[in-house]
Order: sequence, then C-alpha cells, then structure tokens
Amino acid sequence: MRRIRVAVIGSTGSVGRSALDVVARLRDRYELVAVAARKSVRILATQVRRYRPGIAVLTDPAPLSHLRRLVGNVARIECGPAALIELARADDIDTVVMAMSGTDGLLPTLAALKTGKRVALATKELLVSFGEHILRAARRGRGEVLPVDSELAAIHQCLDGRPFDSVARLVLTASGGPFWRTGLPPRPGIRNVLRHPTWNMGRKITVDSATLMNKGLEIIETVRLFRVQPCQVDVVIHPQSLVHGLVEFTDGSMIGHLSSPDMRLPIQYSLTYPARLPSPIRRLDLTRASRLDFHDPDSEAFPCLGLARRALRQGGIAPCVLVAADQVAVEAFLGGQIDFGTIPSVISNTLSEVAPPRKHERASLKSLLTAQSRAIAAARRHVEAVRPKATNRRRRT
Repeated sequence: MRRIRVAVIGSTGSVGRSALDVVARLRDRYELVAVAARKSVRILATQVRRYRPGIAVLTDPAPLSHLRRLVGNVARIECGPAALIELARADDIDTVVMAMSGTDGLLPTLAALKTGKRVALATKELLVSFGEHILRAARRGRGEVLPVDSELAAIHQCLDGRPFDSVARLVLTASGGPFWRTGLPPRPGIRNVLRHPTWNMGRKITVDSATLMNKGLEIIETVRLFRVQPCQVDVVIHPQSLVHGLVEFTDGSMIGHLSSPDMRLPIQYSLTYPARLPSPIRRLDLTRASRLDFHDPDSEAFPCLGLARRALRQGGIAPCVLVAADQVAVEAFLGGQIDFGTIPSVISNTLSEVAPPRKHERASLKSLLTAQSRAIAAARRHVEAVRPKATNRRRRT
C-alpha cells in the first residue's frame, strides 16, 4: 500500500511540531515529504535531521545560507513564497498540514486545494479572513478542507455526514482561559495571561484564549465551514476541556465529542479521516472526571466575542479586519506596548475605522488583502494612541 505523502507548512510552531509527531507515529501509512517555516532555522534544521523529509522550505531568504550549513545534504532546501506555492501544488504531495499563520499560508492553501489535495487547516485566521475564497477553491479543484481546531474537528465528527437541515445548533466549548470567572483584568502580567489551565499552545493563541477572541474566530470558522447561520452557533464555557463540541438536532437530541485535551488527536483525525487509527493520547477515564461544568460566557466581561459576531454580521472585509487588528493588538501586548485590557478597544476602534458598522458586500481576494493592510496600519495607530500611558505606568511600577 502506497503511503500518503504529507507536507507540514509551519512545522516549527506548536501545531506543526505536534503534526510531525503524529506523522512519525503513523510512518507505516504516512510519509513526511516536506517541512516549511518562516525563519526558525535551528528548529527547522533539527526537524530535518530527525524526520528526514526530502524538502525544507524557508519563506524568509535571510537565514537561508545558515540553514544549508546546518542541514547539509540531508534535504533539498528551497526559499521564498513561490517555493511554498510550488510545494503545495506538487504532484508528489497528497495532504498539506497548514499551520502557518498570516497571508504566507494563503496562496499555498489555495494552490493545494486547486490541485485536489486535502488541507488539514490549523490556521483559523485563514478561514476567517479568506474563507469564501478557500472553500470555493476546494469546490472547484475537488480539494478538501478538514479543520485541525479541536472544537471544529469535534463538530465535524458529531455531524458525521448528517444532513444540515437536521441540525438545530452547534455548540463550541471554551476553556475560558485563566480569567473566565473574573472577566478581563486590565493589567495582568504576561505570565499570568499565558498560564492556560488546560492546553499547551503558542503565545498568540493563548492570549486569544484568555480574551475569548479565539472562540469568536471559531464562531466565524464554524459558520463558514459548516454552512450554518450565525444564530445556530453557541459558545459555552467548559473549564475541564473534556467536551470539545456538541451538535443539537431538530428533534432535541444532542451528540457531543469528548477526549483528553491533546492537539495530536484532531491533527490525526484530519489526516486519517474517515479512518480511525490508534493514537498515543491519554485515554479519558470518566470515573475520574468527577464533573463536567458548563457556563454561559459573559459578553460584557469578554467583549471580543461580541466583536467577532459583529464582524460576522457585517461580512465582506470585516472578518479580515478583525483578524488583522487582533494580530497587531496581541503582538503589542506581548511586546509590552499596551496593557492586556486594551486589546479589545484596539480591535473595536480598528473595525470602526476600516470596516464601519454596516453590511458589507462580498469582497474579492484583492480587496481583502488591501483591507488587511489598512487594518494593520490602523491598528498600529490605535496602539500608539494608548502606548504612552502603558509605558509610563510600567516605568512608575
């Protein structure tokens, strides 16, 4: 039996590293053909030496010579955005794991789908910002998008091909992050924000989890991917992170997906679907899970949920602007430029400036990329507007 050939784009991030572990454990069925990253040369070189893919791609040309020195003749080294696109459309690749954020991952995703490949999509920002174009490329090229998000993967499994007209609502669960009981504190330390109670994730997504923007983006993803109405998607706080998603059907019954919180499981599912294979995750012992709690999120305490729904209602460029503004705001917080509690206001002000509160027309890819650039510039201005106060306060403390 020929092994399924896999490329992992964004292999040096937390999801990418987990994907490499999954592929290595399934080496009798899956072959790692290529890895790609922006500029994390040492990590990428270590991955090449350990997993032995035939190709490694860097999108940033600056550290190229360094990578070649570290890797030697172990793999062919390619460089630049064009190399990433060629990799995604190559005939000797069957499945692309897309874990690279930002527009660097957009064109390779489109290229893979247009050539009929499966894309295991871990980059929620791509589906939120450019979802219509990505799903259209999948339909036209007979490609396939499977979500790597644990919650969307859970919904996919609960639906299991059932007709959409039998669905009443989809329920996404959120751990709530470290502040779900209290709401967003204005000035917690970065360490406190990054101290996620159940998941081990990258810094940006951990901040998004603390603000619940992560769940707001998943609402938009869910509407796009499963073709439901926004009013059919609900969010509940579930601190134990054992139930990852539920589907309520028109007859009143519900089906839920439970597992230990381990990203390797949704990654493996996105690779092996519709098959099921053994995995290394810790088995869920229901006798030890003494309780399963569910709470309504406080929309006033977590305004990012409302901002995401606002962008979804507006449509057009608004979700793309939301993603860009959030990226800038989170980077500014992690860089010590703004306080944690300022993140929602930076996003809200950017939305109001670049995507005013009205219904927007369907946007072309060019219009979305233009809106993204405008949103980044606007968000940076709004960061600068509050930055001196944050800087002065830190100096006093």
